[in-house]
Amino acid sequence: MAVVYLLRHGQASFGSADYDVLSATGELQAKVLGEELRRREVRVASVWSGTLRRQVATATTCLPAAGADLEVRRDERWNEYDHLGLVPEGQLTDPSDVAASARRFQAALDDALSRWLAGDGPAGTGTWERFSSGALAAVGEAVDGLPTGGAALVFTSAGVISAVCARLLGLPPAGFLALNRTMANASITKLVSGRSGLNLLSYNEHGHFEGRHRDLLTYR
Repeated sequence: MAVVYLLRHGQASFGSADYDVLSATGELQAKVLGEELRRREVRVASVWSGTLRRQVATATTCLPAAGADLEVRRDERWNEYDHLGLVPEGQLTDPSDVAASARRFQAALDDALSRWLAGDGPAGTGTWERFSSGALAAVGEAVDGLPTGGAALVFTSAGVISAVCARLLGLPPAGFLALNRTMANASITKLVSGRSGLNLLSYNEHGHFEGRHRDLLTYR
């Protein structure tokens, strides 16, 4: 069987002037993620990433820790949906209370995503169908050419991973929302491709942020 690991990026810089940069915690998460992949002795045959800086930076920090010295192929289909187009972060962010700001932002994002899934998103944010279909097609391309037992690492975002899993499980758009809101930073989702096609084996694994790394567990 061929294996695809969908890896969420480390924590980005919520509430700062530039969200698309890993926080100090995000950098540490990416390193621990790489150490976990090395511990699992993953046979990495190819590496993919979206083009967002937080995704590329996670790959840059993770791969040396994983012991993988491969070129990272970039593909915009691994990019996140336009969350700032759906919910302008600045309207909800209070620098003095980041936790409360994150809760307000998540509530507003869930509402905006519900409208987007129903085809009522703001102009310029694309469509759910195009986003989810593109993500699933990108998985297929990552699988193509993998040797038996080989693995592709994909550095991407929560929305992309949730969209792929929802499509594989045959969930309605509301199922995507439920998956999307629970994903940990630098978590691992594992897909396998064999005679029965592409299947979801595990979702949102984050045991590498338990024990001595428990303080690194974040969701936004």
